[in-house]
Amino acid sequence: MQIIPVIDLLNGVVVHAKKGERQHYQPIQSQLTDSSAPLDIVAALLKLYPFMQLYIADLNAIQKTGNTHYKVIETIAKRFPQLTLWVDAGISNNTELSIWQQLNICLVIGSENFANIGNYCALNHQNKNFVLSLDFFTNGYQGPIELLTNTKYWPQNVIVMSLANVGAGQGVNVDLLSKIKARSLEHNVIAAGGIRGEEDLLQLKKMGIQGALMATALHYKKISTEQIESLAQ
Repeated sequence: MQIIPVIDLLNGVVVHAKKGERQHYQPIQSQLTDSSAPLDIVAALLKLYPFMQLYIADLNAIQKTGNTHYKVIETIAKRFPQLTLWVDAGISNNTELSIWQQLNICLVIGSENFANIGNYCALNHQNKNFVLSLDFFTNGYQGPIELLTNTKYWPQNVIVMSLANVGAGQGVNVDLLSKIKARSLEHNVIAAGGIRGEEDLLQLKKMGIQGALMATALHYKKISTEQIESLAQ
């Protein structure tokens, strides 16, 4: 199982995401570092474990407020070339897509950004070389229903983003993950939201979930380097 650390960027700093309530996010208070600066957080995560991938949510870009973190993400990509960056920049059209495609990153396309399947299909994403995020808020799934139910629209990697569980310490949405995993055994399903530590990860691994996005449990040292290493085997 692949563990992928997450950083949420808002107004230049890394914030602690909780339950998808983006208006209330505060700068991260990590046990790995005293800083909330993006480069410091990435360096601290890599001291914990030599991760191969990093998920970045640019909340300014997603919410269409303030300046994006394009330059910050570009710097992270150059400073840490060993990392494959998965970046959610709230892309909803080809103009935004063409800008972000200039970076050496893998783009995350979120279902919440599309009113209908036609808008999603209109994106110039050749060979499905992106990651799809199926976005679930407290009021349920947000996005075209076809994206949720028809796997022909899926790329190889699909994130099940349970935003209501993010940072809440309440565990993962096992029922939801089971339903989505059952739709296709050919795709890599990545869990996101509510993962508390090794016990949750072992449960996900047993279910056949290929990866997990994590932030809170890493920053509060709820999982050790040795446990991450063991799960990766």
